[in-house]
Amino acid sequence: MPADVDEFPKSRERAADLARRLSCAKATYVAGQAGAAFVLAADTVVACGRRILPKAEDESTARTCLDLLSGRRHRVITGIALRAPDGRLRQRQVTSIVTFKVLSEKERAWYLASGDWRGKAGGYAIQGLAAPFVRHLSGSYSNVVGLPLYDIAAMLGGLGYPLYRPADRA
Repeated sequence: MPADVDEFPKSRERAADLARRLSCAKATYVAGQAGAAFVLAADTVVACGRRILPKAEDESTARTCLDLLSGRRHRVITGIALRAPDGRLRQRQVTSIVTFKVLSEKERAWYLASGDWRGKAGGYAIQGLAAPFVRHLSGSYSNVVGLPLYDIAAMLGGLGYPLYRPADRA
């Protein structure tokens, strides 16, 4: 279910605080409509230094992101909020650090022409055509791709959601 939440950062809001605030707001919004159900909400923010990178919707924004990321480390921060059917709320933040190689103008032009950056936070998808730009990754790969699966499974298990069921025996 989509959550009607304003995703714009507040003045001087840090990336980690934004990710946590948005995931909690989304979980609360959806829980109000979902009834007695597990509600998982997340928000991922890409930050280079103190700068929060936008979701690239146009080529100019994607180029700005690539220019910032070239030859540098950046953080991919996901805030996770999980609300149990009984109302208990658990929150977690997962941070992965990604280092890009120095990008040549030819590589930037090729990637921009591909359109693979469209709609992506920070203007790239690690599982897509930008994979060869990644020199190093520290932390959760699945966090950078979309959702930190290890952490989500741990949170669900901690709230009593049956993750693993023995096979039915005939």
